[in-house]
Amino acid sequence: MSGGAGDRAAGCPLCGGPSRRRFERRGFTIRDCTTCGHRFAAGAVAAGHVERVYGDAYFLDGGAGYADYLGEERILRRRGRWYARLLARHLQPGTVLDVGCAAGFWLAALVECGWTGRGIEPNARLAEHARARLGLEVEHGTLEGLRTDARFDLVALIQVLAHFTDPRRALEIAVEHIRPAGHLLVEGWNRESWTARCLGSRWHEYSPPSVLHWFSPAGLRELGATLGLREIARGRPRRRIGARHAKSLLRYQLEGSAAGRLLVRAIEIVPDRLVLPYPADDLFWMLLRKQQPARPVRDAGA
Repeated sequence: MSGGAGDRAAGCPLCGGPSRRRFERRGFTIRDCTTCGHRFAAGAVAAGHVERVYGDAYFLDGGAGYADYLGEERILRRRGRWYARLLARHLQPGTVLDVGCAAGFWLAALVECGWTGRGIEPNARLAEHARARLGLEVEHGTLEGLRTDARFDLVALIQVLAHFTDPRRALEIAVEHIRPAGHLLVEGWNRESWTARCLGSRWHEYSPPSVLHWFSPAGLRELGATLGLREIARGRPRRRIGARHAKSLLRYQLEGSAAGRLLVRAIEIVPDRLVLPYPADDLFWMLLRKQQPARPVRDAGA
């Protein structure tokens, strides 16, 4: 789908290039940058976006978020242990900053596996849960507001990058807090996956204003390279999802159509307590290493 000069007016948040309209979703225009290919939701984000979108309702009321995030503890700890084993193939446990750590379940699992963990979370209730119930060092706030001189062996962005209004700036800040030769771990949704391409505009991850950006592994790798990061590994995570969470997400996505409503009613027979393997191919993880600055070449005659 192409457009005229007005259609190209929205600048890409990553490179500033012109963009073209792809489709509309939940009142937002989804656009593709014609320079770097990044896909994003166009339009101004109102003040208080983070507090409004990621308040308690996001973690407790279903919709695009969770029906009961605190009830997912066992699943999320298991996921953290899986990542600890994965990371052990590439680096030794050290210090980790978990950005958008929610209640700290993923971070707690890494700590159990030998990491020294710190988190930052914009939801005050969940940050307090991580501190009071799990004994973690978790700051209530945002990455953009992080005030520390600490540098970490690993910064983790697990299902977080696509939610930033300015993901490039978020990555710049993350890189600033990584030690030389340290690592960045990103988990996100792959807009170039078979699942995403087959579902088109009905793909579940097209859910602004919660999700504002859609990456591919190649796009993330190229963005990382502009910030001094080199991809060293990638893959698809093993993810499991609680049936209650899965049903909530399906209701949110499908109840707009008659066929969707029928499917939603059919899946209500699945017990909430079941834990299901995530079946699709649209998730990926990527581990990137921060490159050390090149040493200046000394003049042989000096």
